[in-house]
Amino acid sequence: MSDRILVAKVGLDGHDRGVKVVARILRDGGFEVIYTGLFQTPDKVASAAIDEDVDAIGLSMLSGAHMTLAPLVVAKLRERGVDIPVVVGGIIPAPDAAKLAELGVAGVLTPGASSDDVVAIMRAVIDRSRAEAVG
Repeated sequence: MSDRILVAKVGLDGHDRGVKVVARILRDGGFEVIYTGLFQTPDKVASAAIDEDVDAIGLSMLSGAHMTLAPLVVAKLRERGVDIPVVVGGIIPAPDAAKLAELGVAGVLTPGASSDDVVAIMRAVIDRSRAEAVG
């Protein structure tokens, strides 16, 4: 059975070409991908992730709202008592990556990440999450 990843666009960012490319990369990398579409709220993303029983969440963020919206998704998951790792990709300034990690984000993909990088980071995040759940 393939690992399942929910991919979402949170907030008012209407650019979806990149997220669709990433979804295809993940599918080609062996993941089952659930794409929720544009204009999702943190609450809807958390609910969909739980309903779909995913192993990770990928958020595409091009609007500059990553420091607000990504931690809100993490908080909504925690409110529901689940620990699904969240990876953020898009236009993320390097200094923000460490801050996002402090706020509970499991990984960050920045512009220039290769297809292999995308698959490897998602695989590592899922593997780390499983190891932490066991240990």
